[in-house]
Amino acid sequence: MAQRRHVVAAGAVVTRRRSSSVPPEVLLVHRPRYDDWSLPKGKLDRGEHATVAARREVAEETGLDVVLGAALGEQRYTVGTGRSRRSKTVHYWTATVDGDDDVAGYRRGDEIDEVVWLGWVEALDRLTYSRDRATVREAAALQRRSDAVLVLRHGEARSRKAWRKDDRLRPLTAAGVRQAERLVPVLSSYGADRVVSSPSRRCTQTVEPFAATLAKKLRTRDALSEEGATAAGVREVVEEARDLGRAVVLCTHRPVLPLVYAALGSAEPRLEPGGVLVAHHRHGLVLASGTVAAPFGR
Repeated sequence: MAQRRHVVAAGAVVTRRRSSSVPPEVLLVHRPRYDDWSLPKGKLDRGEHATVAARREVAEETGLDVVLGAALGEQRYTVGTGRSRRSKTVHYWTATVDGDDDVAGYRRGDEIDEVVWLGWVEALDRLTYSRDRATVREAAALQRRSDAVLVLRHGEARSRKAWRKDDRLRPLTAAGVRQAERLVPVLSSYGADRVVSSPSRRCTQTVEPFAATLAKKLRTRDALSEEGATAAGVREVVEEARDLGRAVVLCTHRPVLPLVYAALGSAEPRLEPGGVLVAHHRHGLVLASGTVAAPFGR
């Protein structure tokens, strides 16, 4: 029988390391309805971005606030039987806890009745599904501490051909403004706490809503603009971002992206307006990178 509906969900492999001498632990949840042990995850709300859903679902199922790390491979499988049979895709990220990681006070509910931290080996043994074990094994290779540079292409902007004024003043469209607002929880999901942008209006408009949540002054650099970008200037901005030791957003233009990618030493994905490359690095070496689709602007 043909599958009637496709379900999209998101979740995370949440890890913690108590000390350098103790192996990392993984967060698992038990679902009484299915009597299974799995990773925290859940379906996307209507119009919700997958990164935002992953963070929300972890919070709802475990009570913990997390920061996303590297993206992991998707899980694709079929759920239900008969007329209720449907395909399902689950997007996963690595994640670490932002704040207190104690789950002793977790309140039991109908969907989740137990939350536990387990060592890697014990977690693999406890997990019910082989697909979850494969995802945890993938995460194990990426669990070393890293920082992120989030390379953001500005949102949808007014047409260059129709704009008669200084191109640096060309603004976002109405859809681009909505896109900028919807980028706020996406960028927050990675724990970014600094924004550096091209001074062009379409770039600053893209990051102003997120920068406002940080209560920090938005920094602009001519080296990220179309008019002022040079290989040396972009490399200096990227090196400064990598040296901060925390997640940083760099907002720039499509023609400047190759210079940013070269400075990072990352792959060169094609970003749509409002799209993000998340490059996780350690000591200047990119460990993992992946793109985040732009939020819908309409």
